[in-house]
Amino acid sequence: MADDRVFCTERRLPFAAREIYRAFASAPMLATWWGPDGFTNTFETFDFSVGGRWVFTMHGPDGQSYPNQCRFIALQPDERLEIRHDCAPYFTLVVELAAVDGATRLTWTQTFDDAETARAVRAIVEPANEQNLDRLTRLLHGQAGVRAPISNGA
Repeated sequence: MADDRVFCTERRLPFAAREIYRAFASAPMLATWWGPDGFTNTFETFDFSVGGRWVFTMHGPDGQSYPNQCRFIALQPDERLEIRHDCAPYFTLVVELAAVDGATRLTWTQTFDDAETARAVRAIVEPANEQNLDRLTRLLHGQAGVRAPISNGA
């Protein structure tokens, strides 16, 4: 049975897991790609450790500001991150990284505390998560230079 509270996105990225993990662990890098298209970030607190706080404001292209408070629940270098969003809308984000044929499979699972909230934000969250990963991919391509595409076996 599907859980209405869960949004899951999976990507195969042509980068090592350590490069992707570093894009989360480095505040200057994370600030450049976090959020949907057109958003910028101002970090107030960024303690990338288990139990550490991440307090920041996302600035939308419409000029509105969106305060956020998070905690890092679990950090397994180059493998897994778990981030708790401690303000409305309440959710937990789990990012898993797995090596696959010279690339990394990234699985992004966002679980909201309640189905009603998840239904209310679905139209925003689904495209925003895709845009977030597009921005991460562009950043990593810029960091590594242009790379040849990884074949998917087709």
